[in-house]
Amino acid sequence: MIIGISSETENRNESATIQKLLCGGMDLFHIRKYNYSDKMLVDLTEKIDRKFRDRLVLHSHFHLAKKLQINRLHINEKTRKVGFEFAHSEFIYSTSVHSIEDFNQLSSNWKYAFLSPVFPSISKKGYGIDKNVFEEIKNRTNAAVRLIGLGGVQQENYKKLRNQGADGAALLGSIWQHPYPLKTIKKCKQIDQLF
Repeated sequence: MIIGISSETENRNESATIQKLLCGGMDLFHIRKYNYSDKMLVDLTEKIDRKFRDRLVLHSHFHLAKKLQINRLHINEKTRKVGFEFAHSEFIYSTSVHSIEDFNQLSSNWKYAFLSPVFPSISKKGYGIDKNVFEEIKNRTNAAVRLIGLGGVQQENYKKLRNQGADGAALLGSIWQHPYPLKTIKKCKQIDQLF
């Protein structure tokens, strides 16, 4: 499973890039725009073909989900840890963790969870160099939740991540800091077919 994540800031031609990636085989796309106004988030989403709404995930602005016809919500680790309750069964939920111990304790209410950083980050310089969770993946005991590696994932190390036991990857830096992100997606999808 290949998941894209938006940068927190605005990118030129962002909606067109998101649409190209979804057309090119990306499974899901996370819209992570905490600093956007409601109008900015609606404008970005409205520029993406409606046929992709079931593959978009909101990290914020949850009050707009029904209006935008988005049924996937990502709950960050901080919110989850203070006692997030699953109030609406019509939504599909994902979350983030930073240790395999936290991942193994997740209930099956979570469809998948980002485990990070698995490799040194591309977009956050220095993050994941001294400590990452790649080796921890082998201690996975939770089969009810899909494990999605995040942090420094690119086509050159994606197979290594899948061999370690991850169910897929979330890509951020390898999309927004790569001259040909669609090539990365296609190569990773080819690797997925081996598993």
